[in-house]
Amino acid sequence: MKGEPADDIDDTSAPLIEHLIELRTRLIRALLAFVVAMIVCFTVWNPIFNFLTQPICNALAERGQDCGLVLIKLQEGFFVAVRISFFGGFVLSFPYIAMQLWRFVAPGLYRSEKRAFMPFLVASPVMFLLGAAFAFYGATPLAFDFFLGFQQPGLLASGLPAADGEVGQALATAGITFQGSVEEYLALTTKFIIAFGLCFQLPVLLTLMGKAGLVSAAGLASVRRYAIVGIMVLAAIVTPPDVFSQVMLFSVIYSLYEVSILLVRRVERKRNEELRAQGLLDEDEGTA
Repeated sequence: MKGEPADDIDDTSAPLIEHLIELRTRLIRALLAFVVAMIVCFTVWNPIFNFLTQPICNALAERGQDCGLVLIKLQEGFFVAVRISFFGGFVLSFPYIAMQLWRFVAPGLYRSEKRAFMPFLVASPVMFLLGAAFAFYGATPLAFDFFLGFQQPGLLASGLPAADGEVGQALATAGITFQGSVEEYLALTTKFIIAFGLCFQLPVLLTLMGKAGLVSAAGLASVRRYAIVGIMVLAAIVTPPDVFSQVMLFSVIYSLYEVSILLVRRVERKRNEELRAQGLLDEDEGTA
C-alpha cells in the first residue's frame, strides 16, 4: 500500500520529464539554427545592408542628393554588421524554428485540431511577410520622403544694392542637410519592418481566438472604442516619436482590427451552419 503512491508519482512524472527533455532538444535545435543563420548573414551583411538602404537612397536620389550614411562612432560599423546578422538570422531561421515548435505541440493535438490549426500556421508567416513588405515598400518610403522634406539649402551672404544707393548685406541662411547615422537608420528601418510584421498578425490571432470561441465578432465590435485607444498607445510605443509614423501605423492596425471582426463573423457563421446541419442548433439561433 505504501508503494502505490510512489508508483503513481513515477508514472505521472516520467511523461513530464520526457516532455521537458523533448522541449530542451527542440529549443537547442532552434537556437543552433539561429546561430548558423546569423553566421551566414554576417558573411554577407554588405548586400543585405545595400538592400535595406534602398528606401533612403531612392528618396535622396529624387532630390538629387548622394546616398551616404556616416559612422558616428568607431565601432558603429561592427555593431551594424551584428544587427544585420541578428535580424537576418531570425528571418532565415524562422521557418525551422516554427517547425520545431510545431513538432513539439502537434503530438498533443487531435487530427481535427491539427487540420483546424494548420491554416493559421501557414497564414502567420505569410501575414508577417506582407506586413514587412508593406513597411519596406510603402511605409518607409513615405516616412523618409516626409522627413527629408525638412531640409533646406544654405545661402551665402552677398552684397545687394539698397534702395538709397548704398550696398546692403543679405543675411546668410544655414543649410539643413541629411547626414544620417548608419546604426540609427538601420534601427529605424528594422523597427518599422518588425512592427508592421507583428501588427499584421492581428487578423490571424483574433480569427484563431474566434475559432476557439474565446472572442466573438459582437464582442470585438462592442469594445471598438477601447481598441482604438489601445492601438493608439501601441502605435506611440513601437514607432519613432513623430506623428506621421504613429498615424500611419494606427491606420493600418485599426483597418486590420475591422478585417478581424469580419473574419471572426465568418468563422461564427460557418460554425453555426455546421451545428444546424448536425441538428444541434435551431434555425433562428446564432443569426445575430
